[in-house]
Parts: sequence; C-alpha cells; structure tokens
Amino acid sequence: MTDTASAHGTMTALTLRRPDDWHLHLRDGEAMASVVGATAAQFARAIVMPNLKPPVTTVAQALAYRQRILAALPAGSRFEPLMTLYLTDTTDPAAIVDGARDRTVSAVKLYPAGATTNSDAGVTDLRRCTRVFEAMQACGMPLLVHGEVTDPEVDVFDREAVFIDRVLEPLRRDFPALRIVFEHITTREAAQYVAAAGDGIGATITAHHLLYNRNAIFRGGLRPHWYCLPVLKRESHREALVAAAVGGDPRFFLGTDSAPHPARLKEHAAACAGCYTAPHALELYATAFERAGALDRLQGFAADHGADFYRLPRNTGTIVLERHRWTVPDALPFAGDSIVPLAGGETLEWRLRLPTSTA
Repeated sequence: MTDTASAHGTMTALTLRRPDDWHLHLRDGEAMASVVGATAAQFARAIVMPNLKPPVTTVAQALAYRQRILAALPAGSRFEPLMTLYLTDTTDPAAIVDGARDRTVSAVKLYPAGATTNSDAGVTDLRRCTRVFEAMQACGMPLLVHGEVTDPEVDVFDREAVFIDRVLEPLRRDFPALRIVFEHITTREAAQYVAAAGDGIGATITAHHLLYNRNAIFRGGLRPHWYCLPVLKRESHREALVAAAVGGDPRFFLGTDSAPHPARLKEHAAACAGCYTAPHALELYATAFERAGALDRLQGFAADHGADFYRLPRNTGTIVLERHRWTVPDALPFAGDSIVPLAGGETLEWRLRLPTSTA
C-alpha cells in the first residue's frame, strides 16, 4: 500500500492491492447484467451468493451461473466470480467432493430456512447435513453462514447473538475441522466470538454495518434503503465492528453483501432486505477506515485477509482511491427499473480511479 500527500500533509491518494469481495449478491438475468459491471470495476474476485430462484444447489448449476456472469461482464473486464452452492436438507455430499476436486465451487452457503431473501429452501435441521459437513471437513471447503436464528420468539436484534449459542458453537464443537465464515457480522458478540476463536473461522463485515447504526433506518422517517438482514444494530455494536475491521486481525475481511433490489420493492409495504453498495463499496469502506484513523489497515482488510483465508493467491494489480468530493447518485438504472444505492444523495470524500492493472 502506498499513499500520496499534499504539501499540507493531507493524504490525497491511496494505492491498494486490488481487493476482493467475499460476499456478493448478483441476482440473475437482466438484473445481474445491470449490476455485475459495478463490482468488476472495483474488485478482482467475488464470492457469489447462490440464493437465486431456484437456488444454485448443484455443480452444474453453479457452472452455468458462472458462465452467465462472465457473459454479462462489460468488454475488457477481468473479474473472476467464485461460485457457491446453496445448502439444503438434501444436499449430496458427492457434490461437495466434486466441486472441491475440480475447483468449480469455492464454498457452501448455509441459510437457516426463512432467514433472508430467497432462503425458503434453506436448512431446517442441521442434523440432516452431517454427511455434508463431514465431506467439507475432509476437503477443506468453507461453510458460509448467515448467522441468525429464525425463531419468531427471539427479538430481531438478538438473533445473531442467539445463533452463536444455539447453532454456531455446537456446529464447531461437532465438526472441529470445518472451516467457517461468519458472514456480515453485526454485533459485539459476533466480533468477540470470532476474535477469540481458534484457526478455521473468519468473518466478513459490510460497509453499511461499519458506517451506520439502527438510527439510520428511522432518521426523518422510515428509510427502507437502510433496511438489511441482519438489521443494523445499536451504536455500541457498530463501534465493536469498526474495532474488529481496523484492528489488523486476519480473521476479519471485506464482504459487501451488496444486495440489489428495484426501488419499487424497497419502497414497499413489505420492503425487501438488502443494501446496494457495489458501485461505491471501496469509497464507503475508505470512509469508515479514515474516520477510525486507520487507512493504513484498509489493504489488509480489503485485499489480503480474505484471500489468505480462502487459500487463494493475493491479487497483483492495484487500485487507486483519490481524495475527491462527490455525491452518490439518488438512483441508478436497474433492469428496466431503478435502484437506489446506499447513501444516495450523500457526499463522500474518496473516489475510485480506474485500476493501474487488472491482473
């Protein structure tokens, strides 16, 4: 990482190893074609979520989805989608072995049934997945977990902490060699749990959970474009996430959880969950790291820790963030509709320049 300063000592540019996004939603079809270029402009690789309709549950489906993504990339893009399988009660362990052997599948995603968008086919009982977890342990394939319980008796703000006690700790006890990514963590309890854990567990953190607390959802009225799952939490949790992200611990790395929905489905009586951050993800992360006085730690979090956890080579190209005030658009085109990016209308201090290399 290198930086450039003005004569007055203010940092004016920041050069980073080209980063990766370790948690991304692209959707499919025309919607996917509308957003994939935004991610490809910022990131070299991305772990692509499998919660389509129908979900991506087989290696053949993952390969076909990958080809659709590559075909939709803007000309000249060099971007590698890393494919995942959607875990169900009936997932075949042989699919895990095949995906790992051929390196066509990078991870398996655990959605508790009903936890978030398109999760209806998720796991209803982890005991049904014992043979799958055994196969994943044997081949070293990571399990990506949406870390919330779906028990309606549990308060929505407590569902992540309860997941740790009810699901994650027993899972790690029963399968101690299983490599796990605790995705889009939102609480102090999750940050502390991962930091205290041994090897084999990591966590992704979104830009929106670093920048906002739950007050953002209600400031000036009900603001659905700040509604995501897991939902934004209170300020003490946001502060704990910032400390984890900027602390240099390799267990924590970047995952945008960018989740595109048309504005009309966000601005709805039953609003879809998800924040769209793909076009300005790095600018948002840079904002959070600068506020914490830790821009020197951004490269590790954004470009190094995730690649190391997934046992992939670090990228060799670079990106440049320049200090340049600009306003996030209020809306963007999206599959014949429109989409509202997170922080639409707000001013950011950093802007991504085209990569000096796309290797």
